[in-house]
Amino acid sequence: MSTTQLPDDFRCPISLEIMSDPVILSSGHTFDRSSIQRWLDAGHRTCPITKLPLPDRPSLIPNHALRSLIYNFAPAPTSGARPDPGPRPEPGALVAALTSRASPLEAKLEALARLTKLSKRDPVFRRRLTESGTASVVLSCVDSDDGLMRERALSLLLNLSLDDDNKVGLVAEGAVSKMVGALRADSANCRALAATIITSLAVVEVNKATIGEYPFAISALISLLRDGNVREKKEAATALFAICSFPENRKRTAANGSVPVLIRAADSGIERAVEVLAMLAKCREGREEMGSERICVEVRRLGVLEMCINLVEDDNEKIRRNATSLAQLLQGDSN
Repeated sequence: MSTTQLPDDFRCPISLEIMSDPVILSSGHTFDRSSIQRWLDAGHRTCPITKLPLPDRPSLIPNHALRSLIYNFAPAPTSGARPDPGPRPEPGALVAALTSRASPLEAKLEALARLTKLSKRDPVFRRRLTESGTASVVLSCVDSDDGLMRERALSLLLNLSLDDDNKVGLVAEGAVSKMVGALRADSANCRALAATIITSLAVVEVNKATIGEYPFAISALISLLRDGNVREKKEAATALFAICSFPENRKRTAANGSVPVLIRAADSGIERAVEVLAMLAKCREGREEMGSERICVEVRRLGVLEMCINLVEDDNEKIRRNATSLAQLLQGDSN
């Protein structure tokens, strides 16, 4: 059956594609998880359909009934894709290729590439992977001396982290330690992927505390924000923003000398850095750091206050609110 023949209720109201992981928002409307998560990550706190306000941390409730209906209609419910004529592939043989000492490097790389491709849009396949204990195997690949294997393992872990049920499990398996190591890898792509995975894991509240408490996790993100390329800086700033919604992490981030790094990142056009600064302004340690004479001079020199004032007019309500509070603080310190 072509996806064009499927009921319109199977399509996400945001992407207009057939939903692979439908979830219910508190407004009662259903969206594909990836689409509504992007909407929320962008700072929106209203339902895309009703425009009514949402809680600060909106719950996404799996719509199991609708997902079952979609899969009964079409085994591969992705817009523009051909329906899968057969059963989903079992991950066993691919995982065995990763764990076998007899497998050459090329076979392991191919297995990681295939697992990543199969898991990208298929939550059922991701669930099979996690239930088979694959996460620990993939996490061990992050320690590989081969750069390409590390990158492919991180790409697969990012896919596995898409599901809320996996986020706590990955942290329990030691994912934070592996990500901290990857943040210091030689490969820029590895570093960026590690920061993105931390952001994904931090969607679950309990993981924010675990990440913040882990030695060098916050300092590694700050170093990436200071020394990385544009992509790395954006991913590092987003990861810091995600974990700083936990109050203790704001204190830890301020104590790690993040304020001047964030100010320079904001000056280079990383708008998320402004939001992290606004988060730090909510704790005494952050306010004291921003109020130092050295920082006030830097704020005036780089024009960060002017940038905050410009963001007060942003279309995104959350960015506008954070920029307003930060501008008020910096304005008071700069006078």
